[in-house]
Amino acid sequence: MGRDKADLVVAGERLADHAARVLSAVCDPVLEIGPGRSPLRAIPDETPRAGPLAALVTGSAALRADGHDGAVVLLGVDLPYVDVPLVELLARHPSPDTVVPVAGGMRQSCCARYAAEALDVAAELVGCGERALHTLLAAVRVVEVGETEWRAVAPADALADLDTPDDLDRHGRH
Repeated sequence: MGRDKADLVVAGERLADHAARVLSAVCDPVLEIGPGRSPLRAIPDETPRAGPLAALVTGSAALRADGHDGAVVLLGVDLPYVDVPLVELLARHPSPDTVVPVAGGMRQSCCARYAAEALDVAAELVGCGERALHTLLAAVRVVEVGETEWRAVAPADALADLDTPDDLDRHGRH
């Protein structure tokens, strides 16, 4: 993108504020992993620019230090159309395993609920130098939430992410 995605404004809301609002409506506690762009408690990323797998490990370690030993919901800041019903679907899914929506045939790893056992595996992977969430998903049990299921609570573009200036233009910079 060439700049901090958290400060981008889509549909009248900064992406950092959007993610904080959506997660806070469903989850407690909620943390921001990064420099503190939202009103959430910010935990500095132990490995800045190492990607979402490292951020997941940093966040889960902070939550465990606070006494949380369950699953963790991860929501990337660059997903401006994920809203409360979709996060609720993932967070409250009855499976004890990691729960990931699938869109366009691809697992959407930056909008998922990671089981407690997956968080242990994630820490091991980061310790070995891994950076990709798909590596974690290949190593743990995953329940895929198909488009038919998640589309019952969210629009078709709910999982559209903003990675490039073209994505921002296509999805309506405001």
